[in-house]
Amino acid sequence: MILLHAKLGYNVTMSNDKLKSAITVIVDFIINISLSIIIFSFIYFFIAQPHQVDGSSMKNTFYSGDYLVTQKVSLYIHGVKRGDIVVFKYPRDPSKDYIKRVIAVPGDTIKIKDGKVYLNGAVLHEDYAIGKTEGKTFLRDGVPYTLPEGQYFVMGDNREASSDSREWGPVPRGYIIGVAVFRYWPLSRVSLVQ
Repeated sequence: MILLHAKLGYNVTMSNDKLKSAITVIVDFIINISLSIIIFSFIYFFIAQPHQVDGSSMKNTFYSGDYLVTQKVSLYIHGVKRGDIVVFKYPRDPSKDYIKRVIAVPGDTIKIKDGKVYLNGAVLHEDYAIGKTEGKTFLRDGVPYTLPEGQYFVMGDNREASSDSREWGPVPRGYIIGVAVFRYWPLSRVSLVQ
């Protein structure tokens, strides 16, 4: 009878150890998953996130189907600069993201004349642009426009196939999500963004 109790006590102790071990594994798993979600969320919302190019407005710089990493850190450090390629919420429908090149920043005066872009009175050299640059409904040919504080003028590199600030006006700073820094797909075109 004593031996049976001893065996029973031993088995109960073993069961408690296994239960404690199982609880420890579950708690560790929950903590690790929670930390991973927190770290991923922090990176996604404050440091960098992926985007896919859809459309031909940035051709030959990007093609439809390219995957990019956009970083957000520089937005907090030095803001948006001329020449940056930015992903932003489309001003006419903020549920959509667009990608374009920043041509002018707050305080700049932009004008389109004879197929050329003038920035603060000087012709802008744009070796990345393809197609003829023409004014549209917002920025008409020959009419200068000075950007107010907190507004950015963006255009697609494929000028004839781009819906951009020439058509619907400047992008508010609060709509800019990030600056494109790296193309990671397709593998044949992996590169830093310049």
